[in-house]
Amino acid sequence: MWFKQVSFFVLPQDAALNLEDMQTKLEEARFKPCQGLDWKSEGFARAVPFREDLVFNAQDSWRLSLRQEDKVLPASVIREILDEKVAEIQATDGRNVGRKEKMELKEQITDDLLPRAFTRSRYSEAIIDVPGQLLLVNQSNSNKSENFVSQLRQALGGLPASLPRTAESPTTLMTAWLEQSEAAGNFELDSDCELKGVGDVAPVIKISKQDLAADEVKQHLEHGKICTQLGLIWNEQVRFVLNEDLSLKRIQYLDMLQEEAANQGDDMESLMTATQIIMTQNLSLLIHELIEHLGGLQAA
Repeated sequence: MWFKQVSFFVLPQDAALNLEDMQTKLEEARFKPCQGLDWKSEGFARAVPFREDLVFNAQDSWRLSLRQEDKVLPASVIREILDEKVAEIQATDGRNVGRKEKMELKEQITDDLLPRAFTRSRYSEAIIDVPGQLLLVNQSNSNKSENFVSQLRQALGGLPASLPRTAESPTTLMTAWLEQSEAAGNFELDSDCELKGVGDVAPVIKISKQDLAADEVKQHLEHGKICTQLGLIWNEQVRFVLNEDLSLKRIQYLDMLQEEAANQGDDMESLMTATQIIMTQNLSLLIHELIEHLGGLQAA
């Protein structure tokens, strides 16, 4: 229920978001299993286990789930059958099998096995924070998060969500906070960071479970290294690592938030509703404050 990593996209103030319209359009993009010779299938699945709805609304935070199904057909299985067929042809016809014929045989074997192949499913979740004008994708991998947005945009016939572009770069801010041995506002330094040097073969130093105000860290900065990942704690409630692309990973919601959610529900639906509201509100406040420290958003 709690997102452990987040890539966020910004929605403009004039974004025309309508819950009923979204539910209707996503139904047309509902997930369908792989059929026949399809290698993969992708579509939106039910947002929560206890409902078939593709959007779960909790106080203007809309949860979505994208399901991806892939056929699993190991190359070693195809190769083994191909080798057997090649050996059979050579023994029966007394001739060698050329490269082109091998490729044709391989295609035939693949087409024969594909309908009977096992499938593997993966899910990506996201929350649209309507008041906060953010789309929060439960991924720190840029390709996966952008794929989610692409699928959502395609299903809705357009979605004005964009990656954040801030006046100051995250690496500049993170490096400055390390140099000052102190973060600003509701943020405080945690105990992890990654420092990167310059050059064609840039050295990378990973520091874990250490006082980030230590002289050792400052010496690395004095030698020209910049901070590309920084462990932070926000408002004494959320611990996370900030990446240079503004994604958040290794998010931990501290006891106060988890207890607050647990106290508001004793069944799955009420617990999930409370968790979604509390998580979305806190992540939204965290992100908006972070954007302020980065000088605000630049126009696209």
